[in-house]
Amino acid sequence: MDISDIASQQFAEVDVETRLGKVRSLFDEENPKGIIVTRDGEYAGVVGERDLLQSHVEDDAKVGSHIKPSRNDPAPKIQRTENIRDVARKLVEGGTKVAPVFEDGTLWGIITADAILDSVIENLDALTVEQIYTDSVITVSEDDGIGKAINRLREHGVSRLPVVNENGYLSGVVTTHDISEIAVRKSQRQTTGDRSGDASKIMDVPVYDAMSSPVGTTTLDATVQEAVRQMLDDDYGGLVVTPEGDDRTVTGVLTKTDVLRALSYTEEETMDVQITNIRLLDTISRQDVRDAITQVADKYRKMQVQHVHVRFHKHKEKLRGTPLIQAQIRMRTNKGQMAGSGEGYGADNAFHVALDKLERNVLERKGMISDEEHRGQLLRKLGEL
Repeated sequence: MDISDIASQQFAEVDVETRLGKVRSLFDEENPKGIIVTRDGEYAGVVGERDLLQSHVEDDAKVGSHIKPSRNDPAPKIQRTENIRDVARKLVEGGTKVAPVFEDGTLWGIITADAILDSVIENLDALTVEQIYTDSVITVSEDDGIGKAINRLREHGVSRLPVVNENGYLSGVVTTHDISEIAVRKSQRQTTGDRSGDASKIMDVPVYDAMSSPVGTTTLDATVQEAVRQMLDDDYGGLVVTPEGDDRTVTGVLTKTDVLRALSYTEEETMDVQITNIRLLDTISRQDVRDAITQVADKYRKMQVQHVHVRFHKHKEKLRGTPLIQAQIRMRTNKGQMAGSGEGYGADNAFHVALDKLERNVLERKGMISDEEHRGQLLRKLGEL
């Protein structure tokens, strides 16, 4: 199935000379998944709400300095007849929920994650949330400042954070959209003379004032079809995973990106490895990454790897011209999820720091399960006495 019937010609569009303040307001008023930026009527790039949130650029700056091709995470260019699975992979690897669609070299429209999920929802009843959710959860507390939430969103490359109260129970969710919305509202209340200290004031606003509540939740045994339908119906980018009958305890998170990633799983004999921000690879290739992770996985023979996601993120800091890179590796296996993360100057260095942590986690899991099997064998023998 290709995307020709689900791509849309309806999209928000601004010129490269448009002020960032106006673009931020556009996100607040119309809630688009992304905005196409043009130069003299020709496609120039895409800007997402998360890009604006991560920026310290003043509202008077032009959006042309902030579009994706000039930054990390360039939005992929999609051909109108591309296969839906390939497009899902490109959105995941491009770190975007919207991408431009071209036909005969000309901008035709856009394709969104929502359009893809809506088109395949009837086929998602065979998957459960437990098979694809993220179990490593980053949270913030109600009293934390928005500045802390922004730092965690940036550091972990996510768009939402569960919020917990003083007892550690789930009380809300804060997203990039929530933070952008409150920032725009407070900025609009300020006069021109007051805006010099406005940014610092916004950073101190408690997360409680920005979070959304009640929270959209799902359980491990729910089907992905049920979860996606809930996300689309309620316009959620993700759901918090909680135990059955207990919507106060955070078990994990399921996002639209998790579902897109599952759609693009392959059945190749080689390990399925997806890389977000692949353009940051410098002295290593996708094959090098796959081979290195395969060597780690092979150290635990009973472990079957179902999928691996590697994410690179570039920081502003540099050493002799080489940027500081954060690498995150998440591996889904029949023995559970395992992960490793690390930082280094250059993607190669960062990847191997993360790989070393992943290897330690794999070997630790192997030892834990071996101990459990040994205890089980001992108990069975004692039961025979």
